[in-house]
Amino acid sequence: MDLHHMTALEGGEPPALPATAAETTAERPWPVGLLSQKVRDYVNRMSVVWVRGELVQVSRGKGALVFMTLRDTDIDASFSVSMRASAFARLPLEPQQGSEVVVQCKPTFWGRRGTLQLEAADIRAVGIGDLLQRLERLKRALHDEGLFAADRKKPLPFLPRTIGLICGRKSAAERDVIVNAEKRWPAVRFETREVAVQGTRAVGEVSEALRELDSREDVDVIIISRGGGSLEDLLPFSDESLVRLAAAARAPIVSAIGHEIDTPLLDLVADYRASTPTDAAKSVVPDMALECAQLGDARRRSHAALSSRLEREREALATVRARPAFAQPHTMIDSHAQVIDSAIASARATIAIALDRAGERVRSLADQARALSPLHTLERGYAVVQNANGAALTDPSEAPEGTRVSIRLAGGRLSATSLGEE
Repeated sequence: MDLHHMTALEGGEPPALPATAAETTAERPWPVGLLSQKVRDYVNRMSVVWVRGELVQVSRGKGALVFMTLRDTDIDASFSVSMRASAFARLPLEPQQGSEVVVQCKPTFWGRRGTLQLEAADIRAVGIGDLLQRLERLKRALHDEGLFAADRKKPLPFLPRTIGLICGRKSAAERDVIVNAEKRWPAVRFETREVAVQGTRAVGEVSEALRELDSREDVDVIIISRGGGSLEDLLPFSDESLVRLAAAARAPIVSAIGHEIDTPLLDLVADYRASTPTDAAKSVVPDMALECAQLGDARRRSHAALSSRLEREREALATVRARPAFAQPHTMIDSHAQVIDSAIASARATIAIALDRAGERVRSLADQARALSPLHTLERGYAVVQNANGAALTDPSEAPEGTRVSIRLAGGRLSATSLGEE
């Protein structure tokens, strides 16, 4: 308890507070309210000032004020700026996020919150902000390399085995993705990596999570999700190293940053850009109810098509069976049987005639051969005399006296001894 309060409790007059900040001590401090009043009085004495900076956030609600953030990109300093909505609407050119502007404003100190704010009376655009310029240069360079080309984007799998999810810690975006995906396909599996999605650590943590998930063989698609934010909040998702890492990923990348006004470069390089985390969930898993309905419809159409085909084939078969050839098939067989029988009879007659003629020819040739045969001559009483070697003798000198000879007769052979030549 300080001396001021002790004196008040004792019923005496409190000592005077120090008049200046330099006069304060540990025993004679200023109350917070007094410091707040001193700062407010000092700020109120400041003149209207023109300030140059970059608008990194413009928030227009339904209230009477428009709130903005004015940033100095060189030293990374920023101020909150408020402007009456009616005055904001009368500006010749509406300021946009990323624009470099000069603001005519009056500094105001809010004692209850202990914050310093600029109340703007006029805003004039002086060109594109340095931040937006850098993003545009990087965007053109990546475009020229073909990283945004449609033909390099990978198709999303119909039903991924595992979905990699990179999101903020305990974020609404994480809940939206998982809840909506499970509604569509209850058996869906997630590998979730909660990381910083804004600030200085965001690029490193998102990149590390992306590398780790992309190295897993069972992860078939990766969602990088965030629930929107200001241009400054979304800067990590335009970081060149992160964008290139996403472009080189094995698995398809779904960007679900959830901001329609600003387009981070990750949206352009991703294989699919989802407008919201809910849209991302719908893009990576099919709707089981819809798939079942379509499957049932396909089964009904297949059954109808098969039944129709069977009916047509049944009618065609009945038409074929009604033809005479099938109704009375023996009629056709009988007519051909008659032709075959006639052909067989004709063939037999032809063969018989040919055999008779051949028989007569054989008998004629046999008679001729018999007439010319030596046996036929022997039958008329002639004989053939042969020596011991079987050679026929034609002269008596060939069989001197005492020579054994063989005499061939028509009925057989005789052995004889030659008496010599007579």
